Amino acid sequence: MRLGPHTLLHGDCLDLLPALPDAAFDVIVTSPPYNLDLRYATYQDSRSEQDYLDWMVRVCTGLRRVMAPDGSFFLNISGASSRPWLPFELIVRLRPLFVLQNHITWIKSIATGKDSVGHYKPIGGQRFLNHNHEHIFHLTLTGNVKLDRLAIGVPFKDKSNIARRGHAQDARCRGNTWFIPYQTVQAKAEKFHHPGTFPVDLPRWCIRLHGKANAAVLDPFMGAGTTLIAAAHEGAAGTGMDLDAAYVATAAARLAATLDQIESTNSQTTQASPAIQISERTLAALPR
Repeated sequence: MRLGPHTLLHGDCLDLLPALPDAAFDVIVTSPPYNLDLRYATYQDSRSEQDYLDWMVRVCTGLRRVMAPDGSFFLNISGASSRPWLPFELIVRLRPLFVLQNHITWIKSIATGKDSVGHYKPIGGQRFLNHNHEHIFHLTLTGNVKLDRLAIGVPFKDKSNIARRGHAQDARCRGNTWFIPYQTVQAKAEKFHHPGTFPVDLPRWCIRLHGKANAAVLDPFMGAGTTLIAAAHEGAAGTGMDLDAAYVATAAARLAATLDQIESTNSQTTQASPAIQISERTLAALPR
């Protein structure tokens, strides 16, 4: 299925990846099943650990082939308090395929002083702390891919640093801890009946950080289509795959609505200022 520059494919990524050309994608952003017995509609998230690791190595071998030589692969994965080693076992297994250029911690909730911000799934009992973060492994083929760090930068707290340290703008590198909270939801329908969605800012920041205009973006575990929505907002061309036809339909509906929203915003802005031409990429950077 095609929607504008975006492609949505229904099927197992292991079956679909061989049909894609070599080195076709600049950015891969994905969050595969975590093997934590989550209730997907089609996929059974309960493999043995060895089977899961072997399966993920096969998937990532296919992704390596379609990744551009200067591409970035952002792999979002989490363990559980009862299975803490799984993400690290996987990343060690991927060493023959990729270089781990950056290890980003996605913080979903944080407590400072007596206050807390963000959301997480509480853990009962007295053995474990609540699990408030996940991993984003930034994998490349060489370990030497240049990034646009300031594309997701933050302003200086001490403004004197701008001139004193010779910075061209009021922005510094965000670092490798990303606080991206979920929006508050009260029903499964608000998460599109998918047990493993991530906020749209997560793939948007990954695409921006890679720093290539009009990037070709791939998500082999598309789910509800959040990566493709991020690609649309960032002026990129997204390709998504999913095993479940219902998730593909949900992703298509969400993406179509996003494209309509972007087109409407673009049209309204152009009509208000006919002398100024504003690209989709510029619009995506505007505060919403």
